Amino acid sequence: MELMTAPVRVRFSPAPTGFLHVGSARTALFNWLFARHHGGDFVLRIEDTDRARSREEWVVGIQDTLRWLGLDWDGRVVLQGQRFSEYRAAAEQLLDEGAAYECFCTPDEIATRTEAAKAAGRSPGYDGHCRELSPDERQTRATAGRPRTLRFRTPDEGASSFVDLIRGEVRVEWSTVSDFVIVRSDGTPLFFLANAIDDLEMGITHVIRGEDLLDSTHRVLALRRALAPGPPPAYAHLPLILGPDRSKLSKRHGAVALEELRDGGYLPAAVRNYLALLGWSHPEGREVLDTDELVEAFNLDGVTHAAAAFDHQKLDWMNGEWIRRL
Repeated sequence: MELMTAPVRVRFSPAPTGFLHVGSARTALFNWLFARHHGGDFVLRIEDTDRARSREEWVVGIQDTLRWLGLDWDGRVVLQGQRFSEYRAAAEQLLDEGAAYECFCTPDEIATRTEAAKAAGRSPGYDGHCRELSPDERQTRATAGRPRTLRFRTPDEGASSFVDLIRGEVRVEWSTVSDFVIVRSDGTPLFFLANAIDDLEMGITHVIRGEDLLDSTHRVLALRRALAPGPPPAYAHLPLILGPDRSKLSKRHGAVALEELRDGGYLPAAVRNYLALLGWSHPEGREVLDTDELVEAFNLDGVTHAAAAFDHQKLDWMNGEWIRRL
């Protein structure tokens, strides 16, 4: 059941690290349809905080491909790479309030302790080694030039839970979630922190994204609670898109990037129509639907829990239907 907060405001947040995968395109489409159905806003926010992997050509390519698919966004494109000062300020707030702490462990040290924990039958993950360092101990490590990251201090007891609009209640014990990094040693933020801040400041009411990000939601919600009071957005995690053999969709199944479909001669109306049916169904079972019909009928109640299969033969059939409509 959809939980509505007016006015609806959603976002699509791709990372500019390559072509736009059909799974990401489906996520963008579902967000766009949801926003247009409810007369709300669709925000395009580029997650370019990973400087090593992000490229300007992919930032431009994402926008060009979304335009080809027929998806327009409201307002300017937001680049997270231009918002580092906001993320650093929030991280310092968490540090000052004791919700985060400095960690001076090297990757090798963490890996060694993780292997030792596994060998002893304990849960892997960060062990809180730097949680209770004294000011003098922190200063000694900093003076020695050890790498410094910031970690969020997860609760020692209790559980995190939220109601997913597709999956119902999702719950995890905090004892299974290690203190996690929110700022890397080079000063760049991780997406947990950036997403929490941006969704808060941009007034995002619904987060519609893939189920592969389900576990990260608990971390983002914990950060939001630490940063500011107020209700979080409603979450809806979409089913995965698999290949016809039910394995992870990859190049061996054929074209998996929207640019490949565009260059292969598929009509944007056909691709848009087909992607809408990957994990969602029209209440009357109709399949060939124009944009207005998709916008009118779309709702999260029609999204399935099960993974959807990307079938090129079905896409070819859909493309033929739209070619005959020309």
